[in-house]
Amino acid sequence: MEAVTPKRTLVEETYEILLNAICTGEILPGERLNQDEIAAKLDVSRQPVNSAISILKANGMVKDTGRRSVVVVRFDESLFRSIFEYRTVIEPFAVRLAGRSLTDADKRRADRVLRVGEKALKQGALGGLVHADMMFHEMIYSWSNNRVIECSMKTNWHHIRRSMSEVLRDPEVIGSVWNQHTEIVSHLFDGRTEDAAKIMESHIRNSYEAIASAMTAGGI
Repeated sequence: MEAVTPKRTLVEETYEILLNAICTGEILPGERLNQDEIAAKLDVSRQPVNSAISILKANGMVKDTGRRSVVVVRFDESLFRSIFEYRTVIEPFAVRLAGRSLTDADKRRADRVLRVGEKALKQGALGGLVHADMMFHEMIYSWSNNRVIECSMKTNWHHIRRSMSEVLRDPEVIGSVWNQHTEIVSHLFDGRTEDAAKIMESHIRNSYEAIASAMTAGGI
């Protein structure tokens, strides 16, 4: 028998739709969220839309304008620098922990995740690319068998997702991202854990540099 999957509330579904739209750039930084338009588009009442927007505010994704409306916040350079400084330390550490106890089941999972990434790469859809990137990094976190790492990364995951979309928006960067994913997995299962950790560190640093460059150019 299959486990019962709890149904999400309208508020949860509305929040996830809006969050995905912000993270993939469908709703751009500085763009105003019109509750009536969103409610009509999603075929829901204003109540779940207003509640979802309140959650987005609490997570720092939107802000009040003072004119009874909210807009998507622009990238906070200090926040993203802090997140990536943290990731540069934590994710290579997660790779090192992962290398201690990988199993055949983990290899099968890795193969599935890499296939999802390859498919997304061929399709070139930003939403699919972000989803595949999330799957890869969440897999590394879970392989670490460290609940503190998993929980700490989830705390700012919505900001990380948003940053991923900016990195993956650049066609010149996409190929190297997936190549590094493949190299990390290959080195881990070959027992070359330290090499995998070094590639992960470079992977995170390159991602931040891409975002910092876009910020400097005024693109985000």
